[in-house]
Parts: sequence; structure tokens; C-alpha cells
Amino acid sequence: MEMDRITLILGVIGADVHAVGNKILEYAFSEAGFNVINLGVMVSQEEFIEAAVETNASLIVVSSLYGHGEIDCRGLREKCDEAGLKNILLYVGGNLVVGKSDFSDVEKKFLAMGYSRVYPPGTSPEKCIEDIKKDMAIEA
Repeated sequence: MEMDRITLILGVIGADVHAVGNKILEYAFSEAGFNVINLGVMVSQEEFIEAAVETNASLIVVSSLYGHGEIDCRGLREKCDEAGLKNILLYVGGNLVVGKSDFSDVEKKFLAMGYSRVYPPGTSPEKCIEDIKKDMAIEA
């Protein structure tokens, strides 16, 4: 699959207003050749899903930095499945839980919720781009 044919939906979920990381990711993904639909901040699960359905997206990238990602992200996989997006990849990253938690525990929790990839705070956009290429079987 060609990168320019891959549409990804990007946004910051819930009541989170952290915009800087979102802009950095948008720039990095666009520079890598993906078609990026950036929904910005304070995005609901329904908005992610509507955008993915409308654009025939391959991937939803959810960002959360204010610590409530676990609550905001719960149920997204099921809602995607109900909307006919059974094969869509779900990536999530940032400061996903309140307090200090071992990242491997956080990762297990989100993988169990149906997310394809889970990233800790400070993950480089390049790591995510590399994973998208692997998951979408794009030749590097």
C-alpha cells in the first residue's frame, strides 16, 4: 500500500486541550507522506469514528496528556466495530493514566481495550511512523 493512500485520523480525546504534541504529530505524519485529518483537541469518540467513516481512514491516532485517557478511550474499539470499522488500527499515546504507573501495566490495559499500539509520553513521531509502516505492510 502506498503511504499517500493511507488516511489517518488524529486528535486529542476528551476534555484534553494539549495542542502542541498534536501539531507536532500532524507535521511528522504529513511529512512522512500520510493523508492526515487532524480533528484537533477535545475530540469525542464519536467524532473520531465519524471522521474515519467519512474518509475511509486506515488508522485512528488518539492522543491524551491530561491523565484521563483510560476513561476517555474505553469502549472506542467496540464503537468502531459497530460503525463498520472492524479492521481500523487504533493507536493511543501520551500520559494515559492519573498518577505514576508502570508503563507495561498501562500498555496491557489499553491492548486489552482493543488498541493496536500504546505509546508512553515522549515517544518520537518516528517510532509511530515506523509502526504504521509495519502494521500497514508498507515497504520502508
